[in-house]
Amino acid sequence: MLKITNAKFITSAAAKAQFITAEKPIIAVSGKSNVGKSSFINALAGQKKLARVSQEPGRTRLINYFDFGTFILADLPGYGYAKVSKAEKAKWAQLLDDFFKVGGAKHVIALCDIRHEPTEDDKLMINFLYTTLTPFNIVATKADKLSRAQQDKALSVISAAFKCGRGDIIAASAQTKQGYDRVLEELEKVISASDDGENQ
Repeated sequence: MLKITNAKFITSAAAKAQFITAEKPIIAVSGKSNVGKSSFINALAGQKKLARVSQEPGRTRLINYFDFGTFILADLPGYGYAKVSKAEKAKWAQLLDDFFKVGGAKHVIALCDIRHEPTEDDKLMINFLYTTLTPFNIVATKADKLSRAQQDKALSVISAAFKCGRGDIIAASAQTKQGYDRVLEELEKVISASDDGENQ
């Protein structure tokens, strides 16, 4: 299985001119504000402070790049935070649009909160990935907050909202590491496919 041992921060991008290119595959992490992106990234890296965990939603306003060894992880700005101005939201939307047009993301890990039905912003994000033919996995965060029976029920709600199979959604917890083996397996497939493409 994929081993991540020494992930480190590379740089932040506030505009298209600052996007990085890399020979390694770029894998993006998306999700609404306060979905647990920083906790997910830290748990994936096996570190506590790689990505800053903020008590204030909507703090990530840049695309933050991290070197995970065999791939580059791009942490995208959280969407859907109500207290942000329309101008700021438009700026973030443009940044994301530019990223997917020229950012070279091979794959996206789309996060949603397992405790809540997906929001309209969540659905827009997934529809955008479908429309742009961007490969992705859905990871339902904060699974430790629910019992197994509640998780099963929640996954049914999420799969219906996203029009996908329940098996396509990974229930995960940054606290207990539930689901992280499967996330690593999915990432390994992306990396292997990228390597095969380059070797052809």
